[in-house]
Amino acid sequence: MFSFFSRILKYVWPQMRKRKWVFFFILVGFSLRTFLDRIVVPLYFKKIIDIFTTGIGDLATTTQDIFQLFFIIIGIHIFVLFVARTVKFTILQFSVNVIRDLRNYTFQKIEQNSQTFFANTFAGSLVTKARRFIGGFEITFDIFLYSFLKFFVILAGVFAVLIYQSPVISLVFGIWIVVHVTIVSFFVKRKVAYDLSEAEQDSRISGRLADVFSNILAVKFFSARNQEIVSFGKYADEGAKRSKKAWFMGGKIDLIQHILIIIVQSVTLYLMIMLWLQGKISTGTIVLIETYMVMVSNDLWEFGNSLTRFMKSASDMKEMVDIFEITPDILDPKNPEILKIKEGNIVFQNVSFKYDMSQEVLSDFNLDIRSGERVGIVGHSGAGKSTITKLLLRFNDVTSGQITIDGQDIRNITQDDLRSVISYVPQEPILFHRPIRENISYGKPNASDEEIIVVAKKAHANDFVSKLPHGYDTLVGERGVKLSGGERQRVAIARAMLKNSPILMLDEATSSLDSVSESFIQEAFGELMKGKTTIVIAHRLSTIQKMDRIIVLDKGKIVEGGTHKELLGKNGVYAELWSHQTGGFLE
Repeated sequence: MFSFFSRILKYVWPQMRKRKWVFFFILVGFSLRTFLDRIVVPLYFKKIIDIFTTGIGDLATTTQDIFQLFFIIIGIHIFVLFVARTVKFTILQFSVNVIRDLRNYTFQKIEQNSQTFFANTFAGSLVTKARRFIGGFEITFDIFLYSFLKFFVILAGVFAVLIYQSPVISLVFGIWIVVHVTIVSFFVKRKVAYDLSEAEQDSRISGRLADVFSNILAVKFFSARNQEIVSFGKYADEGAKRSKKAWFMGGKIDLIQHILIIIVQSVTLYLMIMLWLQGKISTGTIVLIETYMVMVSNDLWEFGNSLTRFMKSASDMKEMVDIFEITPDILDPKNPEILKIKEGNIVFQNVSFKYDMSQEVLSDFNLDIRSGERVGIVGHSGAGKSTITKLLLRFNDVTSGQITIDGQDIRNITQDDLRSVISYVPQEPILFHRPIRENISYGKPNASDEEIIVVAKKAHANDFVSKLPHGYDTLVGERGVKLSGGERQRVAIARAMLKNSPILMLDEATSSLDSVSESFIQEAFGELMKGKTTIVIAHRLSTIQKMDRIIVLDKGKIVEGGTHKELLGKNGVYAELWSHQTGGFLE
């Protein structure tokens, strides 16, 4: 169990340590408040009761003693109120700041993972785990203060007072505490397995929900509503089954606590009666001990329940910790070189690559793209076209060989530096659920409105954007669903234009446009490509006829290369692909 908590604390404590003196003040202030309110005040009440029960001697002296105790109690309450409010304000400030830092840290740790990680992980599950990690800290920190710390301060104070008041009862009290905590901890430890299982299934349910909602059009197209309801019902049933097991174990812990508390209260009450009959303790001591026992019993009950909730929250946090401890498969170098890329001369030298344990996609692949050259890449599906873009962008690393740009190995610079010199327009446009203005300026956040409008016009996006109710401030919906395919692509093209990098990569960037729009976009691309190294992945061969060079891939190797006319003249693979096109697309 210690290793379980140490793994979580490893990621939480650094954020708390930034404010360690504030945390220390909270511990001291909270402990002082609890000790005065729960331990000291009952001691003064005991003295008042002893005065009442021993009879009144000198009335003036007795009255003076009683009111002196009265004002001491009132003074303690006022002081406790002041300390409590100060500590409460400090706790709020501390919690808010730590939660903010944990959120930032969680985002950074998740974001640093490679594209492969995100391709293999449900976004809905990630969001749920991140939310539970932060929520788990809030719950565990509150439990630590308001249950665990309070309980141990009360326990230490009560035990110290009981040793002085009645050693026999203090011995019974000590034995009871040890037995109670040991038994409850044993069962709570067993409950952790059920909590982890429940949290795991809850993440699966969230992932399933996200998967269905993000593909809701497919559900409706295929009239699959009922089968999705049945499928989700199975996930929900499994979640309910696991929750029941966790709850039943929690109920068992409650029952055990109840029995233990009844036993100790009965034994303690019997001992106090016997000691009072023997004249060994006063009435005030009986009231004091009984007050302490009721208080400790309630706090001990709360301690057991809190320990259960604490472990449940810790189990929720563990899922995110597991992700924190994943080593990203694409890492920046420890001592990265300064970015020297300016011209865009790209060289693939003896590059081989395969996905995990699968067959090699590229084998001893060589390609030299000169600075400013426009190169089209074609081939059947699975030939390795997309792999080339992933390797160049370092979404994956080569198995062997190297890729250099202007003589600089791309593995020797940071991923951000590498991607800062490449403008990429994918086949499926990637838009955020943010205003169109922010989507276009994503690669250049400080761009002026004039710059945004200029590139929007070049990408033939300004016409449709201007007609929208809120113009460039229009929200595009999640993944741009409020826009048509062609509109999304134009926004993505405008974004690439505005970034204005020395290297341009287009992955069938005009596939969603109609013929008229495509002709305009091709003109804009002609201007955009000037002075830039350009790689165009093409399925529609008409889009690359004017490239300086076209290379044809087959099973990860270059089988042909040349201009459009030269390749048609060879009457080889490219000519075959060209002849099999219908309406501009490969069959």
